[in-house]
Amino acid sequence: MPSIRLLPDTLISQIAAGEVVERPASVLKELMENSLDAGATEISVSLLQGGGKQLKVTDNGGGMEAEDLPLAFARHATSKIASLDELEQVRSLGFRGEALASIASVARVALTSRSAGAPHAWSLSAGGGEQCAVQPAAHAPGTSVEVSDLYYNTPARRKFLRTEATEFGHCEDVYRRIALSRPDAAFSLKHNGRVVSHLPAGDAARRIAAVAGEEFAGAARALEESSSGLRLSGFAGSPAFSRSSRDAQYAFVNGRFVRDKLLAHALRQAYRDMLHGDRHPAYVLFLELDPMGVDVNVHPAKTEVRFRDSRAIHQFVFHAVSKALAGNAAQTAAVALRPMPAAAGMNFQRAPYQSSLGVAQPVAEYQAMFADRPAFAAAPAGSAARAAFESIRAGAAAAAPAEGDAPLGYALAQLHGVYILAQNRQGLVLVDMHAAHERILYEKLKGALDARGMSMQKLLIPVTFNADRLEVATAEEHAGVLRELGFDLAPLSPTALAVRALPPMLAGADAAGLARALLRDVREFGGSRVLTEHQHELLSTMACHGAVRAHRPLSVAEMNALLREMEVTERSGQCNHGRPTWFQMSLADLDKLFLRGR
Repeated sequence: MPSIRLLPDTLISQIAAGEVVERPASVLKELMENSLDAGATEISVSLLQGGGKQLKVTDNGGGMEAEDLPLAFARHATSKIASLDELEQVRSLGFRGEALASIASVARVALTSRSAGAPHAWSLSAGGGEQCAVQPAAHAPGTSVEVSDLYYNTPARRKFLRTEATEFGHCEDVYRRIALSRPDAAFSLKHNGRVVSHLPAGDAARRIAAVAGEEFAGAARALEESSSGLRLSGFAGSPAFSRSSRDAQYAFVNGRFVRDKLLAHALRQAYRDMLHGDRHPAYVLFLELDPMGVDVNVHPAKTEVRFRDSRAIHQFVFHAVSKALAGNAAQTAAVALRPMPAAAGMNFQRAPYQSSLGVAQPVAEYQAMFADRPAFAAAPAGSAARAAFESIRAGAAAAAPAEGDAPLGYALAQLHGVYILAQNRQGLVLVDMHAAHERILYEKLKGALDARGMSMQKLLIPVTFNADRLEVATAEEHAGVLRELGFDLAPLSPTALAVRALPPMLAGADAAGLARALLRDVREFGGSRVLTEHQHELLSTMACHGAVRAHRPLSVAEMNALLREMEVTERSGQCNHGRPTWFQMSLADLDKLFLRGR
């Protein structure tokens, strides 16, 4: 008796079903994708007991003729490709010709379909490898596929299904993803006879708000970039809308939902300046490219792809999303600002109590921002410290907005030494002063390091501090790296270090605390990697120590100077840890709080 033999078709299909039909959600995905490939613009889904008992998908697509129905259940029979050339540039969602055959091998399936113009529909039932004869039936133009008793003939697989609620949750995830991919089509979902979702056809923004939530839609930033045959569109969530899991990440390639490591890495890199390691961004993004540039024939589930020019894709996605996230506070506020009616009776250009602080006298305001810092206050005319101060003052004055052009408004007061209250055209702006200044410093430090222009300012009196032997050794071993960062640390003894110089923009920081934190990062990440792979962590540490501390009183001039710097700084809407730096409360919001107009 031969030791090698052909397997029966039914067993072959059941083996294939192990990869294609993992759970009811896998069945739903295959059937909904078939509906879209058939040109459907309306798709309804009905589930019983999480889809394990029954799962039905009905569409208004092109339908099938009677002779097509038996072939629909045959393995490797498809209407979507016919040659290797077509496989290498697949435009449809399905193409393997395995789905219905695999499903019918482990469930009972009823297929009813009517093509446009046909006098009536045709129906065919199959299950466990057996088919009934094709029968005439009543059905509107389109197709219905009803799958019942999943894994009825493979009980070992059935026992791996989870609870009804869990299986329904997975089905709902599939429904949401496919609904996001096609806002031009209408979708509905029922579970145990109850309508769970109804999504009319519309535009992408409305569909994303309906599926991903109004909160995401309100915090997301629209994105539309094209280059060299690549197009990326959709919405990138604000870092303030970050999540503790990846449950709000939707990436589509040519309309197909994918889980791709390359795209995920590019997106993590784009957000790395603004999020903790334990927080995850939210996004709904659509990448479009020539089908020849992507291989979708990687896995039967078709959620994995391979790009033929992966480096170009990575760079394009990274830069497109970075650009969308890099908007400064002025750009963000300008989008939200709307003209207020004159009846409001407020002068938004210059409040009466700011008459001596108006933008007509910017130099005096910006000088005060740094004048009380020890390194500047004690610096004599002509010194390096005074020159640095003059440079900062001139830069800040140049950045001052024209009269009335201040999206973040003008400072009113400081609250508990932590928040700045400002008035703009729209209403009230609340600013976390430490978080905002931290972002400003971070972007300046990053720009200086990228340009190899990190300057060094000698301290009139070096700051000495006790250090352990490892800190002293790190300072000696990595002196060159520290100088690249604008620091001069000198050992005084085996247990003491002196900070002799540091970057001018960090002149007001706690020099000893900053030096200790810097040495810790250099020791942890290594001198060669700290300026490359871990630059973000390093500069964040420096910015955090250099930023104005909470509970430090600020003058109105200092607060206005900080607002103006925010308006010209990229990503100033979030601190280095992803938290928001400012929040707008409109007059309408305030009226609601006080029940005005009721």
